[in-house]
Amino acid sequence: MDELRGARVALITGPTASGKSSLAMRIAERTNGVIVNADSAQVYRDLRIVTARPSAEDEAALPHRLFGYIDGSEACSAARWAGDAKASIAEALGAGQPAILVGGTGLYHRTLLEGLAPIPEIDPTIREDVRANPVAENYTALEREDPASAERLSATDTTRVARALEVIRSTGRTIDAWQKEKRGGIAGAVELAPLILLPDRDWLYARCDARFADMFDSGAVDEVRALLDRKLDPSLPIMRAIGVPEIAAFLADDLDRDEAITAAAQATRRYAKRQYTWFANQPPADWARIDESEYEKYESEIVTKLLQ
Repeated sequence: MDELRGARVALITGPTASGKSSLAMRIAERTNGVIVNADSAQVYRDLRIVTARPSAEDEAALPHRLFGYIDGSEACSAARWAGDAKASIAEALGAGQPAILVGGTGLYHRTLLEGLAPIPEIDPTIREDVRANPVAENYTALEREDPASAERLSATDTTRVARALEVIRSTGRTIDAWQKEKRGGIAGAVELAPLILLPDRDWLYARCDARFADMFDSGAVDEVRALLDRKLDPSLPIMRAIGVPEIAAFLADDLDRDEAITAAAQATRRYAKRQYTWFANQPPADWARIDESEYEKYESEIVTKLLQ
């Protein structure tokens, strides 16, 4: 990562609706920084309103990268995003500007900072066989073939159980063994200023509720209607974005307006709760975790670090 050596990078993260975007914009304005998206839903161009992407006016006012740059017919992986993020950080470094990563997708952060495990391509036959089995059967097999992973994973985690099982069967090594050989992370090269926003939960949930009600009346229905008209594969990430199933049900007359708003707000709160728990416990202990009363103070601290 020599090409990124010395780059100044802020990471503003936390649960949805915690105020990440507005804080990142204030920091970018004060530092002449470049805002780089680190939210897995906001990479897609089809749903600006539903995914709470910055407005067109905000994107024009300050440099924004990796927002709405992928068509919804594609599935963006963490590896693809990390490569694009490295390029955006390098571009900012070349222009003498700090990069401000903003978004709540922890997998994206880890992939960029820690790198990727060099796991070979999985044998397609093995993958097909594993993915065709129910999670209970796969978990029982994992207990025999990779007991350490079985102990670490939930017996009902369909995706992670299948992944661990297909890795041990296809490569002969456990997924944990591969993870210890991660490569390509930028953590050791850049000057990182991380900040986790963990506001009061009642404050956060009230914002979740208000956000979707506003979205519904501000073009979200038209966005989802246009997306459904494309008849994309329902398994694509964009088709499962929070708000899309609920608005789709409204458009199909399965839910009325208030029911759709309530269902989407509940889904948003559940997602925020999961993110809150993850960010409170999983990132490094020395990453500052702050509530809404401390935003202004830490904004100044991040600005100082980026301008040193």
